Amino acid sequence: MRRRLFVQRSRESSLVIGAGLERASPAAGQPAERSSDNADESSERDRDIMRELVAFTRRSFTTAHPIPFGALVVRTTTGEAVVRALNEVRPLLEPTAHAEVHAIRAACRQLKRIGLGGCTLYTTTEPCPMCMGAILWAGLDRVVYGATIADIAKHVAQIHVAARELARRSDNPCEVTGPVERALCNALFEDPVLTPVYRLWRKRT
Repeated sequence: MRRRLFVQRSRESSLVIGAGLERASPAAGQPAERSSDNADESSERDRDIMRELVAFTRRSFTTAHPIPFGALVVRTTTGEAVVRALNEVRPLLEPTAHAEVHAIRAACRQLKRIGLGGCTLYTTTEPCPMCMGAILWAGLDRVVYGATIADIAKHVAQIHVAARELARRSDNPCEVTGPVERALCNALFEDPVLTPVYRLWRKRT
């Protein structure tokens, strides 16, 4: 079966790029709360969207490239999904092909603009410095993450700079909320299906 870039667009476009996965329904509800750095101040809609993202990401576990890293861009005021994406570093042999970067690139193409003000990015993991840099340059309103960098470092190598630290040092404002549904996101990384994947990643070849 031919592998295709794993990016999924919203109902605004009939094009869906992926590995045969169904389009997940956009989250509904009231506008997301403007939150501080405390995970306890995440909204119920944040938690609903994160659970939907985890379900979308877990569906990759039945494909040739199981991936625990998933990202989703939504419209901040409505929660309407714009794009969903998975990490594609190994399939594309592209070290910058993180889920957040894929989602940002696809959202900019979908919305036909280089700024993503008015949008929020959800990710199953705290963004690495590269991804957080992309989030800040894209001008996203918020980023909401699940597992922390420390959580993920138990499984794969990480760059240990917190997303909040990068946001504090940026001229571009971006609210950082997390961890949200941390246990559910960590369960992705602890699934035995990923054991051989981690061995391959550690080789970096």
